[in-house]
Amino acid sequence: MKAILLPLFALGIAAVFSLAADPASAPPLKVLMVTGGCCHDYENQKMILAEGLSARVNVEFTVIHEEGPDGKKDKTHKVSIYEKADWAKGYDVVLHNECFGGITDVEFVNRIAKPHHDGVPAVMLHCSAHSYRAAATDEWRKCVGQTSMSHEKNRDLTVKNVAPEHPVMKGFPMEWVNKKDELYKNEKLWENFVPLAKAYGEDTKQDHFLIWVNTYGTGKVFGTTMGHGNETMSDPVFLDLVARGLLWSCGKLTDEGKPVAGYESKQK
Repeated sequence: MKAILLPLFALGIAAVFSLAADPASAPPLKVLMVTGGCCHDYENQKMILAEGLSARVNVEFTVIHEEGPDGKKDKTHKVSIYEKADWAKGYDVVLHNECFGGITDVEFVNRIAKPHHDGVPAVMLHCSAHSYRAAATDEWRKCVGQTSMSHEKNRDLTVKNVAPEHPVMKGFPMEWVNKKDELYKNEKLWENFVPLAKAYGEDTKQDHFLIWVNTYGTGKVFGTTMGHGNETMSDPVFLDLVARGLLWSCGKLTDEGKPVAGYESKQK
């Protein structure tokens, strides 16, 4: 297991009380990023996301990056942190950027979903929506907000903003070309799924929602199926979107789509 803390903050008890009293000096949101698995450049994406989001939001990342045996990409690998029932304890939000679609262990998958059902916010990126799809349980799919089992070929996607007044979509273009990405097919939208943007499927001849928010139990979830390649991950439009989605899931985004005071990036 690779565990990386980015950046490192040493806060004493007195400092915590002082920061809590001053919104302009709020402590960073503790973000657990879980990444690894099949088919993507997670070695570079973890740094793109950690650095890009830290430049936009007051966050502290702990990164868990696991592949399969001998470091080989394996869609059936079980990330070790998920073996614990309280795996999300101590984190303000979990960013899922993983691709483990071959796992069939229902108990394991339900254990991943449960902290989010109990209130831990989540950010779901790209193949996280396809992870755990082989398991005979809907809990992860309900957590994501949609059931998706396949995607269309890699191509440029014209993304259309369908909820410009939603705080997460403030600042997102009414139309944006997402270059060289995969359009995930919406096979089922669960009851608390709120669509934010769509793109047209050339294979299916219908629109599919690729940006959304969801409520799972008491947990707030932001999701996008964009982000297959590093070009998308590195795009400022994408990183701005994910930053707003992360803040929204934690209740730290204003109605105007800006960070709540104290949650702007502390980087100069």
